[in-house]
Amino acid sequence: MSNKLTHLRELESESIYVLREVAAQFERPVLLFSGGKDSIVMAHLAYKAFYPATIPFPFLHIDTGHNFEETITFRDELVQRLKVKLIVGSVQESINTGRVVEEQGYNASRNKLQTTTLLDSLEKYKFDAALGGARRDEEKARAKERFFSHRDEFGQWDPKNQRPELWNIFNGKKNQGEHFRIFPLSNWTEMDVWQYILLENIALPSLYYTHEREVFFRNDVWLAAYPFMKLKPNEKIEVKRVRCRTIGDISCTGLTISEANTLEDIIDEIASSRVTERGGRADDKRSEAAMEDRKKAGYF
Repeated sequence: MSNKLTHLRELESESIYVLREVAAQFERPVLLFSGGKDSIVMAHLAYKAFYPATIPFPFLHIDTGHNFEETITFRDELVQRLKVKLIVGSVQESINTGRVVEEQGYNASRNKLQTTTLLDSLEKYKFDAALGGARRDEEKARAKERFFSHRDEFGQWDPKNQRPELWNIFNGKKNQGEHFRIFPLSNWTEMDVWQYILLENIALPSLYYTHEREVFFRNDVWLAAYPFMKLKPNEKIEVKRVRCRTIGDISCTGLTISEANTLEDIIDEIASSRVTERGGRADDKRSEAAMEDRKKAGYF
């Protein structure tokens, strides 16, 4: 077996171990599913971890109402194929009930509003562990995370109060009302994820491959043109051949000009790229500490 395959199998084994630890230590875990490649890999690993039994916890998708149609279609097909329960938390419902206030203006986004909907969903269903697909290489705030990341009774994260994780011993003890965020892909890199997708032949939404789309350029990022995306006077809609490198709310998902039509093409493109994976995420450009501030408030 090549070094690359050995490396990927070691990462796979580590992640499956974490998934099984979660099933053993917690009463009501849930897998946070966004429809992006990392959560899809998480679903694949969970399937392998518990096969031939079904995955022993539901999936939770926080729907901003501004998701790509391709993401929702793929999500529904996947949960049906895996025979898992899907719970959807609606940001639009949070807006309608006054739990959050929709942003206005050219840079309005529903991405930040997800936090309240997520915390409300975790509380409503009494989940005590939420599995996420975040990786330490993505962003400096996420590099501070443990595999088992403690959240207080308000769903907040204190990066200075994280528990040591020695010899793969994970401490899931908590007080009433607290919960954990679990990150089985912590030690994976973006390249690891793509090579594993190729190795396992994992299906992905078509958004990850080159396609033609109406877009506009803002703050060094190509964004998808939709009716709710308000254009500035100097911005114009163009048709470009693009693909998603990471998928989130339409308002903050940057698109990459690309001709990558296969997994091999994507891997080659990433290997030569000088832009980080989240370099095209508009929500991360709001401030230097944008991600950390959101995480402290209860974000993924």
